Amino acid sequence: MKKIIIMFISCLLLFNFATVRADDLSIESLSAILIDSDSGQVLFEKNSHEMLPPASITKIMTMLITMEEINKGNIKLTDEATISELAADMGGSQLYLEYTEKRSIEDLLKGVAVESANDAAVALSEHIAGDYQLFIQMMNDRASELGMKDTKFQNANGLPAEEHYTSAHDIALMSRELLKYPEIHNYMTIWMTDITVGKNNDKVRTISNTNKLLRRDNRVDGLKTGYTDDAGYCLAATAKEGSMRLVSVILNAPSSNERFDEAMKLLNYGFSQYKKENVVDSNEAMGEIIVNKGDIDKIQLVTKEGYGQLLPKNETKEFEQEINIPDNINAPIKKGDKIGELIVKEKGKEVKKIDLLADQDVEKITFFGLFNKLYKDFLVF
Repeated sequence: MKKIIIMFISCLLLFNFATVRADDLSIESLSAILIDSDSGQVLFEKNSHEMLPPASITKIMTMLITMEEINKGNIKLTDEATISELAADMGGSQLYLEYTEKRSIEDLLKGVAVESANDAAVALSEHIAGDYQLFIQMMNDRASELGMKDTKFQNANGLPAEEHYTSAHDIALMSRELLKYPEIHNYMTIWMTDITVGKNNDKVRTISNTNKLLRRDNRVDGLKTGYTDDAGYCLAATAKEGSMRLVSVILNAPSSNERFDEAMKLLNYGFSQYKKENVVDSNEAMGEIIVNKGDIDKIQLVTKEGYGQLLPKNETKEFEQEINIPDNINAPIKKGDKIGELIVKEKGKEVKKIDLLADQDVEKITFFGLFNKLYKDFLVF
């Protein structure tokens, strides 16, 4: 059964609106991109597929795999990792972890997110994969799954290495994925904190966040800075205004200040020129369906996820919603079972397919249940 709904989404504002074109933005950094985190829609790009050394922005993938392993139940924040000689000798920005000391996954994650600690990144890698090289393979495998075609990782922390590269586009992809774990903001937004380190837990390190945008704009709540001589000054930043979250990436900026200024310029451009318009909400009711041989006759179908687009504030769009569901279904049914699909179309072209799910359990009707139902129907008749 097909049911087609025409939706007209208008974002014409009731006041004079000054349009700024993406082409008018002046970005001095070698490479940059601005995207909508939810949809991946690109709002601005400059040399976004150029393969460049990313420095410590590499650690976004390290944090992503860490969060995924926690989500899968393979590791816990309270687990303790034993610091290897490799991790302890890593150098660069670090927590100064000592060989054989034990440190919690949460402390290591905090060290990576706040201090950009190279030793903590290696310690996380070894704890998750059991071997550093195996973790690097996990990073490259995950990059491939995410469609990061401009990327090849040689380490987990971004220290200079041959054939270690990515692009602004690919950094935006892995940033989007990391942002699916809202708990990561608990670490990325820490401005300053103390961490106890050392084999005897006898040293206290005060660490401070390398992302200075956190203090410049309260919409900013991540992501990661990076710098090496080869990579220049790099930054992946994210900010949220209302329901709209943006990600900006700056690679090889001329100076530290310019990476922050240009990332903020892109974010401000996105928030000032675009508006988030929802086509359909997550868990939105999309109609009922008849249930055969169930202890109830009908159930509601709801969307598995929502969908929206960023639209320029002076633009209108039309969307069609096509609902594909059977005329009826048979019990038993479990809450969350896929029953049909909602297809969102723009100008007749499919832009999103969303599963329609049962909103409750339905048991198969028993003999006594059927008898009771027939009896009640007879009384009503």
